[in-house]
Amino acid sequence: MFVIGYFLSALATVLNYALIFYMWVIIARAILSWVSPDPYNPIVRFIHNVTEPVLYPVRRWLPFGFTGIDLSPLVVLFVIMFLRMFIVNSLMRLATPLLQ
Repeated sequence: MFVIGYFLSALATVLNYALIFYMWVIIARAILSWVSPDPYNPIVRFIHNVTEPVLYPVRRWLPFGFTGIDLSPLVVLFVIMFLRMFIVNSLMRLATPLLQ
């Protein structure tokens, strides 16, 4: 049983790091939206290509008319925080009794 415990623990850790990385990419995308970056820069293109599949559906869902501010990065950040608190902690909690 300890093998399953270590697997769940490793899965939770990798998922946690992936969500943290994606959270920072979303923050970088929000900061880049404030300036006018070179659209041909490979880093800017990477950030745009990685975040747009997640931000676009959120943008279509949010009402956007009266503020003029794109709130989709904020919504995605809240979802990432929820996933980190719920899924990662649940996986770690499942793994703990299996490790003993």
